[in-house]
Amino acid sequence: MATGTADARDQPAAMAGEGQPISRLSGHVAHAYWSIETGDLAGQLETSSSGLPSVDAAIRLAKFGRNALASRSGGSALTVFARQFRSPLVLILVFAAAVSVFVGEGHEAAIIGAIVLASCVLSFTQEYGASRAMEVLRQRISRKATVLRDSIERTIDVEEIVPGDVVCLSAGNLIPVDGVILESRDFNVSESVLTGETFPVVKSAGRSAPEAGIAQRTNAVFTGTSVRSGTAKVLAVATGAQTEFASIAEALERRIPETGFARGIRMFGYLMTEIMLVIVILVFFANVMLERPLIESLLFSLALAVGLTPELLPAIISVTLAKGARMMAASGVIVRRLDAIENLGSMDLLCTDKTGTLTEGVIHLDGAFDVEGIASRKVLLWARLNAILQTGLKNPLDEAIASAPHDQDDLSGFTKIDESPYDFVRKRLSVAVHDNALEQVLITKGAVQNVIEACGFVQDRDGLTPLGATERQAIDEKFRRWSALGYRVLGLAIRRFQDKASFSRDDETEMAFAGFLLFLDPPKEGVRETLSALADRGIGVKVVSGDNRYVAAHVAEAIGLRSDRIMTGEDLAKMTKNGLLASARNIDLFVEIDPNQKERIVEALRRSGHVVGYLGDGINDAPALHEADIGISVDTAVDVAREAADIILLKRDLGVLVRGVDDGRKTFANTMKYISITTSANFGNMISMAAASLYLPFLPLLAKQILLNNFLSDIPSLAIAGDNVDADQLRRPRHWDIHFIRRFMVSFGLVSSVFDFATFAFLLFVAHAAAATFQTAWFVESVLTQLAILFIVRTHVRPWNSRPSRLLAGLAFGVGGIAVAIPFAPFAKWFGFVPLPAPVLAGLLAITALYIVVSEVTKTWLFDHGRRRRKTTGTHEPRANRPGPLGEEPRRSVP
Repeated sequence: MATGTADARDQPAAMAGEGQPISRLSGHVAHAYWSIETGDLAGQLETSSSGLPSVDAAIRLAKFGRNALASRSGGSALTVFARQFRSPLVLILVFAAAVSVFVGEGHEAAIIGAIVLASCVLSFTQEYGASRAMEVLRQRISRKATVLRDSIERTIDVEEIVPGDVVCLSAGNLIPVDGVILESRDFNVSESVLTGETFPVVKSAGRSAPEAGIAQRTNAVFTGTSVRSGTAKVLAVATGAQTEFASIAEALERRIPETGFARGIRMFGYLMTEIMLVIVILVFFANVMLERPLIESLLFSLALAVGLTPELLPAIISVTLAKGARMMAASGVIVRRLDAIENLGSMDLLCTDKTGTLTEGVIHLDGAFDVEGIASRKVLLWARLNAILQTGLKNPLDEAIASAPHDQDDLSGFTKIDESPYDFVRKRLSVAVHDNALEQVLITKGAVQNVIEACGFVQDRDGLTPLGATERQAIDEKFRRWSALGYRVLGLAIRRFQDKASFSRDDETEMAFAGFLLFLDPPKEGVRETLSALADRGIGVKVVSGDNRYVAAHVAEAIGLRSDRIMTGEDLAKMTKNGLLASARNIDLFVEIDPNQKERIVEALRRSGHVVGYLGDGINDAPALHEADIGISVDTAVDVAREAADIILLKRDLGVLVRGVDDGRKTFANTMKYISITTSANFGNMISMAAASLYLPFLPLLAKQILLNNFLSDIPSLAIAGDNVDADQLRRPRHWDIHFIRRFMVSFGLVSSVFDFATFAFLLFVAHAAAATFQTAWFVESVLTQLAILFIVRTHVRPWNSRPSRLLAGLAFGVGGIAVAIPFAPFAKWFGFVPLPAPVLAGLLAITALYIVVSEVTKTWLFDHGRRRRKTTGTHEPRANRPGPLGEEPRRSVP
C-alpha cells in the first residue's frame, strides 16, 4: 500500500442521499467509484482481481479499522456506571441531599448519598457483568466471508475485510461491503433494506452514471443487502462505518418492533409512576399542612417514592436475561437479542420445515430411474454432472448425488461450458457440458413439475417421444407413488446442442424428460417424543414446507402429527388476507409453499393471536424469520437467515429448542418474581407509612431509614436470576398481564398494611414506644416482612415444597440477621436507631410469623382464583381470545 494514502478518518463524511459521491477510503479513489472502469478502480485501490496479499491486508486492517459499524458509546465500564445515575429518582435524591447540605443537614445528606451510591454500585456490577457475558456469546456466532488472499480463496471473519479485498459471493450471503462487481453469473440481489424495493434486482459488471442513485447503480453492491441467486466477485471499496448501510443503521435499529416483554416492562413502569406521583404529592402537601419541617417532609416523600419503586429492575432484568442466555448457550442455543428470551418462553406455536428438524437431515440418493421407472446408470451420470459441476447455491441434494455410490463413471470426458444457477422461481438448475466425443448436453434437474414445464419430449429407450397427456399422466403417477412412500423426487431433463458458445435460462425449452432422482430423509429418531414435549408445554407445531403434499403427509404420519389438515401453496395463493387468517389456525401442514408465502402464513398466525416461532435456515426463510415473534435459525444456515434470526441453534434439533423454551420460561419467571416481591411488600409499606405520617406526631421512618430499608431488601433480589423455578411454571407459555400484577400488588399490599397497622398498635398501645423506638422497631419489622414475602411469592406452591437457590436463601437470612442487629451496632445512632427491648423484638417476630401465614393463605386464594378464571376462558385457546400480554387487546387485531 502506498505511504501517501490518507487515513479514512480524514476523508469527507459519507452521504447517504441518492446520487451522492462516496470517496472516503483512500486518497487515490475518485468520487463516484461506481462510474469508474474496474481496472482503473483496482489500480486506485492498489489491488487486483486476484485479491490482496495477506501482509497488505493486515496493514490496511490496522489503518482503516475493522469492518463493523462504529461502536456505540456506552459499552465501557465508566459509561455503564454513569448510566446508573440517569434515573430520575436517583437524580431527585441527589438534589434533595444537596438541599440538605445547603440547609445545614450535612449528616443526613451524607447517609442518603452513601445509600444511593451503594445502590448504583450494586446495579452497575450486575449490568456490566451481564453485558460482558453477552459479548462473549455474540463472538460465538460471528459471521464469515470468502475473500481472495494471495490469489487463494480464504474464509475470514467479516470484520477483517478491508478496502481492496475481492469478496466471493453466492446465494444466501449477506453482502459485507460496499463495492463494485468484477464478474457475476445470474446475480440477483435483494436491496430492500436500502431502497425499499421488494423484488431482487439484477447486478452485473460494468459502469453506472456518476449521478446514479443507489437503486440505479447496477454494477455496485452494498453492505447489508443479500444475494438471492447466482454468484459474483466484488471489489471492496467501502467498509465499516464508511458504508451506505452505516448511515441508516440507527434508523433500522429503531424499526425493530417492541417485544411483548419490553412492552410489559414499559406498562409496568407507567403503573408504578402513577402510584408514586400520587403518593409523593399527597404526602408532601399533607405534611406541609401539618406544619412539619419542609426539607424533612420533602425527603420523606421522596424516600417513599424510592421505597415503592423497584429501582433495581433494569439491573435485575439484565442479569436474569444474561444468565438465561448463558444457560441456553450451555444447552446449544445462542441468543442474538436478549429480549427474544422472553418471547421464546411465550411461544405457543412453532412453524418449521421438516428437513433436519423432523427428519434426520442427512439426505441420501436412493435411486436414479428412467422415465419408465427402471434404474438407469445414464440418468445417474447426468445427475452427477449437474451436481458436481454447478457452482451456485450448495444444497444437501447435490451433496447426496455427488456422494452416491456409482460405477466409477469417468467424468473427465466431459467439459463444463456454462450453467444457469438454481433460483426459487424456476426451481431448476441447469449445467451445460461438452462430451469430448460428440456433442453438447444441457442437463436440467429440479422439482418435477417445473422440469416438465421446460420439456416438449420424453427420453425413453426408443429415443425422443413427444410429451403428451398420456406421458404426463404416467410421470405424475410415478411421482405420487414414490412421494407417498416418503421419497423426495426430482425430475431430470436433457437437451442436445451443436457448437453453442454460451447458455442461459432461455435454453430451458423443448427439453426431453429423462428420469427421476429419489432421495430419502427418514424421520429423526426421538422426534415423536420431542413433539410430545412441546405439546406438554403448550406449543403446537405446524409444518411449512416446499415439499409436495404426499411426502409431507407421509412424514407427519410417521412422527405423530395430523396429516389430514393440509393447505397447498396453490390454495393459499387464491386466498385473501382475511381468508388465510380464518383458515391458518386449523391447518397443520402447509405444503408446496413458495418462498414469499411463508411470510404470509406467519403473519396470519400472529394476527390470529399466537406467539409464533419460525425455524428456518434458507435464503427464502429470511422474511418469515423477520415476521415471526421469535426467529430461530441454525449455526449452519445461510448468512441472511442467521442475521434475521433472534435465536441460533448450534444443533438442528428440536430437543435443543425444548430446553431453550424451558430456559426462556425460567428467565421470565425469575423476572416476574422480582416484580411480585418488590411490589407486594413495598406497596403496602409505603401506603402504611403515608397513612401513619398523617396520624403520628412524628414521621414513622426517617428518609435515611427508608432508603436503608430499601437497600437491604434489594440485596437478596440480586440472586433471583439464579433461583430455582417450579416445574408447573414451565408447562405453559407465560405472558405479561398487568391486570394480574395490579391485583397481586393490591391484595398483598392490603395484607401488608393490615399487619403494619397491627405493628403500630402494638408499639403505641402495648410497648408505649417513643419516636426513636417506634422507628427502629418498624424498620426491623418492615425488613423482616419484605424478606418473608420473598419466600411466599417466589412460588405458586407451599414454600416448603419449593426449594430456593442457596444464594437466595443465604442472602435473605443474612440480611434478616443484619436488620435485627443494626439497632445494636455502634453506628446505629447515625440512622437514628436505638436498641430494642427483648419484649418488643419478640412481639415483632410474632407479628411477622402471623403475617407469613396470612400471606400464604392470600397467595393460595389469588392463584386459585386465577386458575378458575383461565379455565373459564380456556387455557389452550389462542391469545387473541384472552387478554393480551398486558391485559390489553392482542397486539394484532383482526380488521
